[in-house]
Amino acid sequence: MRTRFVAVSLVGVVVSGLAVSTAVPALAVSASNTASTRPSNPAKALALTLPAPCGRYATGVSTFPLVDEKRSDPWVPGRSYRELMISVFYPAVHTGSRPFTNQLPAAVAAAVGPAVEGNANLPAGLVDWSATKTHSVRDAAIAPGRFPVVLYSPGAGDSRDWNVSLVEDLASRGFVVVTVDHTGEAPAVQFPDGHVVGNGPLMAAWADAFQNGTTLAFFTKLMDARMGDTKLVLDRLAGLPARLTGGMDLNRIGMFGHSAGGFTAANMMYVDPRIKAGINIDGTLEYTVEPDGTNLSEVALHGLDQPLLLMGNSSAANGSDIHREPSWATFWQHQRGWKADITLNDSAHASFTDAEALLPQLAGRVPAATLAATVGTVDPHRAVTANRALVASFFDRFLKDRDDHLLDGGASRYPITFVR
Repeated sequence: MRTRFVAVSLVGVVVSGLAVSTAVPALAVSASNTASTRPSNPAKALALTLPAPCGRYATGVSTFPLVDEKRSDPWVPGRSYRELMISVFYPAVHTGSRPFTNQLPAAVAAAVGPAVEGNANLPAGLVDWSATKTHSVRDAAIAPGRFPVVLYSPGAGDSRDWNVSLVEDLASRGFVVVTVDHTGEAPAVQFPDGHVVGNGPLMAAWADAFQNGTTLAFFTKLMDARMGDTKLVLDRLAGLPARLTGGMDLNRIGMFGHSAGGFTAANMMYVDPRIKAGINIDGTLEYTVEPDGTNLSEVALHGLDQPLLLMGNSSAANGSDIHREPSWATFWQHQRGWKADITLNDSAHASFTDAEALLPQLAGRVPAATLAATVGTVDPHRAVTANRALVASFFDRFLKDRDDHLLDGGASRYPITFVR
């Protein structure tokens, strides 16, 4: 599979009896696919660790439900409203000995964990996915100052909690980062009252679309839903609690995302001038299972006035840059604003998510080839460091007017290549 519409290449998943080796949403595997082979003693499962943020601030996190009463749910027939969950990571005052939050709530981990295992071909139950901690304290006091706001959209099928390493680091450098769950895509989204929404209806819709040859309509619907979600978040930022909005500069808003999240960021910049700068991390800009330039988006066809950074992977099978990805090539020709195309060397599609920080900790327990198939062969520490540096440099440059010149091109201490 070459598509970068979804978050992780997933081969041979059976959906409703249909063998799919194309754009099945990345974390869309049901937990039941692996539950029968999970170990009887989960206490022996491994706890994985996220790397600490590098910025000068401690970080806090708050979560909020958002409900749009004017928009029906695109994946649940008869549901007259759309509900989302967001997390807000932000620079915090010293948090002392207060406990850090879990990366994944238990109910979410119970669904996301088996999906990650299935996607990455990991032994079922090897990891305790509910045990990983963030480095953020819940509802900590925000640090003094007015900080730019950056939205993060995950890949199709990924949880908003599957890029905490990158998001926390950006918050520690003086940004308020809002992560968005596009409800119905990830295996589970948990709301404050305890109810959990899965992705069964979306999976059924995808199976029908693939079988009936209507994948264009499916992808269009998926992206329309994501853009509606993002608009809702933008509209509601000013209505968040005053303890947060007092430190948010809503005149300086950026957005980035991975895979379909990168596509979402670019599409939103095309229609919403509130977003001043964006990063597309390894996401196609066309509505096609196999990127071939046949169903290009408006942003690919017409470009942007705002700056957009393209970050791509280097794998032979589905690597992305302006020479190999047709939609990126078209966008490159039409982009009016600042642009750059940077490849993370020896990487794979998931190298831009928490998979890069977490899965290499399984070395010695999982074959090296298995790990390489998911996160490439790039040194994981150097990959995480590079991703953080690139994202921070971009938003520093375009939202804070601080330029460290990392994005100027040329030789770099990071494992990256500037594509010309």
